[in-house]
Amino acid sequence: MPRAMSQTPKQSAEHSVPTSADVARLAGVSRATVSYVLNNASAVRISDATRRRVRAAAEELGYVPHAAARSLRAGHTRMVLLPTAAFPSGPLHSRFLQELQGALRQLDYTVVQYDSLGLEGGEAVRSWAELRPVAVVALGEAGLTPQGVGLLRRSGAKAVITLAPATVEGAHSLVIDQSGIGRCAATHLLQRGRRALGIVLPSEPGLDILGRHRIEGARQAIAGTGARIEPLPLSYDEESATALAVRWRTLGLDAVYAYNDDYAMLLMRALQDQGIDIPRETAVIGADDLLLGRLLRPRLSTVHLDMITGNQLAELVDRAVREPDSQPGTHWVMEARAVHRESS
Repeated sequence: MPRAMSQTPKQSAEHSVPTSADVARLAGVSRATVSYVLNNASAVRISDATRRRVRAAAEELGYVPHAAARSLRAGHTRMVLLPTAAFPSGPLHSRFLQELQGALRQLDYTVVQYDSLGLEGGEAVRSWAELRPVAVVALGEAGLTPQGVGLLRRSGAKAVITLAPATVEGAHSLVIDQSGIGRCAATHLLQRGRRALGIVLPSEPGLDILGRHRIEGARQAIAGTGARIEPLPLSYDEESATALAVRWRTLGLDAVYAYNDDYAMLLMRALQDQGIDIPRETAVIGADDLLLGRLLRPRLSTVHLDMITGNQLAELVDRAVREPDSQPGTHWVMEARAVHRESS
């Protein structure tokens, strides 16, 4: 039955912002019930009819809970902070982030991506701590140190989680073995009979760090084989790729691991424009196993990565928040395997 207009609480000019008390009066329940319903409290039994009535009243009044006040009462927020860091961009990363954020929202967390690029080490961590997040998930090389983890925990963060090439003491460390990707790619090229390997090092900030990890893995793969490696700095633009392709035959290389599929496709097109036959003159392999690489001619060989999903990471965040005294551990969360196609 429609609610009579006379039941809507009148609001004075100085009390124009609706409060939980207004919602309680309109719904005919206590303020505590309003709090339980709008905060999705599961420990209190409230009928579905009452929940619907409270939510309808809140919507009618345009009421939303005051996050800061709720945080003061609880001693922390429901905010999961994702600091901006040097982390590979692209469709795989975007899909991972969307899945992670969606799963965290389903678990009743507020996800905030925080841009602290340009802030140095401890300064960045202090800016995160000021927001009083319940958890921090640092993706990539975020400059987090054991001291920074301690500061975040003292500021109320129940969980600090890293997803990066290395561990951080005091944090739940999910390790992506970047060197393993380079090791896998180089091993594949060696197995195809190649002995002079170019290894692309992206010039873009952040990717250059990961590129160094991957070239180290490639060096591990060729140890004792008599093969050689040539580092190839490359920017992600046509001019840089063309300049490298023009001098390619002077380098004496018979293969290239091009960091990832994006760089591989960029460089392969430039090499073909210079009349270099792929794979006869130069074998090419990327990484990430993007769909577009399968549509090229020749089809692109790649390194397929099996790693933690956004849903799995969200579950780990929630478990770490609910068990703040659990001992942080190290987990290796990625496996790499070569996928042979026509380009190698």
